[in-house]
Amino acid sequence: MKRAVLWCAAVLLAAALTVLACFPASWLAPLVERQTGARLTLGDAQGTLWRGSAFLGGAPGAGGAVTPLLPGRFAWRLSPLVLVGHVALALENPLALSQPVRIDGGWSQWQVSPAELMLPAEGLAGLGAPLNTLAPSGVMRLSWTTLELLRQQQTVAVNGRTVLAMTDMGSRMTPVKPLGSYELAMDWHGQQAQLKLSTLRGALLLSGSGALDRGRLQFSGQASAANGYEETLGNLLNLLGQRRMVGGKNIIALEFK
Repeated sequence: MKRAVLWCAAVLLAAALTVLACFPASWLAPLVERQTGARLTLGDAQGTLWRGSAFLGGAPGAGGAVTPLLPGRFAWRLSPLVLVGHVALALENPLALSQPVRIDGGWSQWQVSPAELMLPAEGLAGLGAPLNTLAPSGVMRLSWTTLELLRQQQTVAVNGRTVLAMTDMGSRMTPVKPLGSYELAMDWHGQQAQLKLSTLRGALLLSGSGALDRGRLQFSGQASAANGYEETLGNLLNLLGQRRMVGGKNIIALEFK
């Protein structure tokens, strides 16, 4: 009897190890959807949990189609040591990442290596009004220093700095192209981040600061036209907010609370 129990246990262990070794990458898509509240998924996932590739897309709707959100495919390599609590993950995507990204740590704390991620400006329209009306275009890149991530119950605390560079931005609402280049810096401290928006150059001047606290955004800023562009950008500025007089000049107040 004892020998039979040991035999069954050995068979079950061998079966479990086989399943883990061949864990299909396609099984990861439902896990990503669940962890992101059905906002993201992995499209056309190939390979296994340990070594595979997929494109990052919006979770499929009623039609079941998955639309890529970022250029290229993300390839990954995950060390089996994750089974004993050591995470060693490498991500590559030459079309979206400036360099391979490494994620190291344990089950609740990770370190993300520095890199730069290219983002499609057209995706801003998905954030709703007024961006869906403005239909932004341009080149956006999100860069970060070494990031420290710590899981805290149902949330993740972040420490580090990220910078969103928006270069040669445009809009279908104005013939002025490009409108300008901008930078949004975010200094992360746990579940809070301090934000600062500034204009690097251009006809549309944007500035402001704020904070992101546990997913809640508070931001106060202003938009105005550079000298000589007041009339050309008038309609665009009206879409951004309410006009105010500051120092004898018309500006648009940007308030998010």
